[in-house]
Amino acid sequence: MATFTSFEDIEAWQKAHELARALYRVTGDGAFSKDFGLRDQIRRAGVSVMSNVAEGFERGGNGEFVHFLSIAKGSAGEVRAQLILARDLGYLDETEFDELRTLTAQTGRLIGGLINYLRSSEVAGSKHKET
Repeated sequence: MATFTSFEDIEAWQKAHELARALYRVTGDGAFSKDFGLRDQIRRAGVSVMSNVAEGFERGGNGEFVHFLSIAKGSAGEVRAQLILARDLGYLDETEFDELRTLTAQTGRLIGGLINYLRSSEVAGSKHKET
């Protein structure tokens, strides 16, 4: 795995960013836009995924990065659960639901893969490098 120079280089962050944009798009119209509680919660969870990847990276240590990635992965699970409810309530058709569920699952898998990589890496992170 390549060394990242910024969180924007991380494929998991890129996918999470795509997910957050998609969630804002789908919750901005129709009945979904009027269900303020679910709309705001799914948006917050989507933003949490990308934000925690970024924050963990910026901490500079692999232990902290793994911690924040775990939070991001949990938020991706929260998004999946909320997507199911949104479909059940008729806010998403099957095509929208399937696309968003797939995007959310891909994001979670990328985050999980990064967690596994970092846990097995002998590099402790940029804040632990000798200067």
